[in-house]
Amino acid sequence: MSFLDMLKRRLAEKAVDAVKKGITNKSTTFRFQEIPTTLEALKALPEADLKTPYKTAALTLLALMNYETAPDTCIEMLNFLSGPDPLSQLEKQFLQEALSGKFYKPASFFEGATPDNGYQPNRPYVLKVSENQYSHRDETHTVLYLKSGGADLPRQIDFRKKPSTGQWFVTSYNFLSDIRIPKAEDPWA
Repeated sequence: MSFLDMLKRRLAEKAVDAVKKGITNKSTTFRFQEIPTTLEALKALPEADLKTPYKTAALTLLALMNYETAPDTCIEMLNFLSGPDPLSQLEKQFLQEALSGKFYKPASFFEGATPDNGYQPNRPYVLKVSENQYSHRDETHTVLYLKSGGADLPRQIDFRKKPSTGQWFVTSYNFLSDIRIPKAEDPWA
């Protein structure tokens, strides 16, 4: 048996053990026909009940798709998704710095968006949100993961649950760190 075969077998055994122990890497896929361009349109989506962190993650990406053309609307949407803690000036500044000239970053998380096509996602817009065995820190704090077409590893997005309403709110935008630039902008491509 080759080393690679032994490694595959060992990984398969670990996966079976994880399932037996109740540890799974759950993923939820969302499909949207269009990007909402107002807070009211965002709130009209079924995911806007925010009853799972997966729903909040999906809506966060939809909101961020508005940053280039309507930053104030985007911030309004993100404040809704942030719950009782609206974005601070520091968080607004972080978003401006992270997205300025790089408005392709939010689109990179949707299916079909790659550096080769300038991060143009497929339509309908499809987004996959995942967890791992370490995602649920406690009953009110969860970390989920988003896969960008411009990064090798999934990006972390953090949430906090408000027990009185059962809603999950986004608490971190660190998933917007740099990714590969679109091929058309890459002088080394």
